[in-house]
Order: sequence, then structure tokens, then C-alpha cells
Amino acid sequence: MQSIRVPRPTTVASPSATPAWSRDLLIFIAFIAPNVVTLCVFSYWPMIRNLWLSFTYWDMIAPEPLWIGLDNWVEVLTSATFWTVLRNTLVFTVGSVGITIMISLALSLLLNQKRVGRNLVRAAMFAPAILPGSAIALVWTFLLAPYYGLISQAATGLGMPMTRWQNDPVWAMPTVILVVIWKTTGYDAVIFLAGLQGIPRELYEAARVDGANAWQRFVNVTIPGLSPVAFFLTVTSILSSFQAFDVIRVMTGGGPVFATTTLIYQVYSEAFVGFNAGRAATYATILFGLMLAITVVQIRMVEKRVTYE
Repeated sequence: MQSIRVPRPTTVASPSATPAWSRDLLIFIAFIAPNVVTLCVFSYWPMIRNLWLSFTYWDMIAPEPLWIGLDNWVEVLTSATFWTVLRNTLVFTVGSVGITIMISLALSLLLNQKRVGRNLVRAAMFAPAILPGSAIALVWTFLLAPYYGLISQAATGLGMPMTRWQNDPVWAMPTVILVVIWKTTGYDAVIFLAGLQGIPRELYEAARVDGANAWQRFVNVTIPGLSPVAFFLTVTSILSSFQAFDVIRVMTGGGPVFATTTLIYQVYSEAFVGFNAGRAATYATILFGLMLAITVVQIRMVEKRVTYE
């Protein structure tokens, strides 16, 4: 009896299919990798390098920095210059941010009313925010010039003594703060205005029906409704004020007698005037720590008072 061979069924290899989770992971990595690389190269590595540099002496000419340990930190923290610069930074921040927030809130309340030409006023107010700070500082320098400046001539015409606004140790800081306020108020006012227009009208109507007057509606409806916007502007404005450089550089150069020298300007002076990169890195590290601490404190103190609904 002849046996019949039955061929075994051959297994056809199916093309290897990549699991769905693996494809998603690859897509995720492809999208996030450029951002991670950019942050590491341009943010995290410079921060680590700056911290290391603060323990060295380097005149930016020698091939390698010289390790000196805590000498820079001891020298900076025990110098009178550091405490003067720190005080100037805090005065500049409190003055510029506090006054700007109050003025911009008042302007946004006025612009929120239906008046003729309010769109033109909004555009005019926002214009300084998009102009370079150095250009604004240069214009104000001409306006405040002692003999030919329009503001100085107007003040002299009113009987005021001739004042060198930018060269007077008493008036230099208020002058710089005034220019920064003029530059940033329009932006803050427009952001506040957007927040005002996002508050439901029904809340005002309900408060009016309950007998609330204008002040009560402002305190109980407007302020809570604007709290997220106010929180955002306060945090970003404080961070920006700590990094304000262009206006100070053009108008006063940090003077007179350190009257307008802030921490960020001292970093520039130590690095590119004194050619001491190690001490400049020390000031930069202190500035970063101060900004981080203030931001954390703001978030912890204010987050429970901010109303998002």
C-alpha cells in the first residue's frame, strides 16, 4: 500500500507589525526631542556652567578658568556694592511693577466703557510695548536733556530749577522707573482689558439687582474676576523688571555712583567692563536664586486667592 505524503502547511511569516504603543512613543520622542535638546543646550547647560564658573576666576582671555572656591561668593556678599545693587533692584522692581499695575488697571476700567475713539486710544497705548527699549530710552534722554530737552525747558519755564534728571543720584532711579512705567503700562492695560471683557455681564446684573453699588461691584465682581490676570501680570512683570537692562544702559549707564545699578546691570559690568567672568557668574547666580525664590513665594501665597471660575 503506497503511502501518500501530505505536505506540511508552510507558515507564512507575517510582516512584523510595530505595537501601537511603540509607534506612539516614537512619535512622542520625535516631537519632544527638539525641545529637550534646545533646553539642555541653551538653558540647563549654561545654568550649570554659570554655577561652576562662579567658583573660578577667569578674565575671558586665559585659556582656562582658575578654580578659587568660595572666594567670589565671600567677596560679593561682604561688599557694600552688592547690598547697594540689591537695594536698587528691589526699589526698581517695586516702583515699576506696583505703579504700572495700578495705572494699567485704572486705564483698563476707563477703556472698558463704550466711548468714542476707544480703539484708537488702545492702539496708541499699546504702541510703546512693541518699541525697542533702547529706542524709547534714547527718546526720553533727549526729552530730559538739561538745556534743550522739552521736559526740562517746560520745568524751567514753570520756575523749577534746572535738574539733570539722569545725572542726579536722587532723581536718576525715579526717572528710569518713570520711563519703564510709560513703556509697560499700555501692555498691562490691554491684558487687564481682555480680562474685564471675559467677566460675564450676568454677574454685574445680579450684583446690581442685589443692591450693590459701583464700589461693591468692583470689589466683589471685578477684582475676583481679574485675579488670574493680575497674578499673571504680577509674576511676569517682576521677572521682567529683574532683567531690565536696555533702558538703564542707555539712560544712565548704571550711574551716577551706582544709583541705578541693578543686579542684571552689575552682571554686565563685572563681565564686560571689569572682565571678571567668575564674579559676574556669582551675581548672575544670586539673581537667578532671587527670581526663583520670589516666584515660588508668589505662587504659594497667591494661588489660593486666585479665582479661575
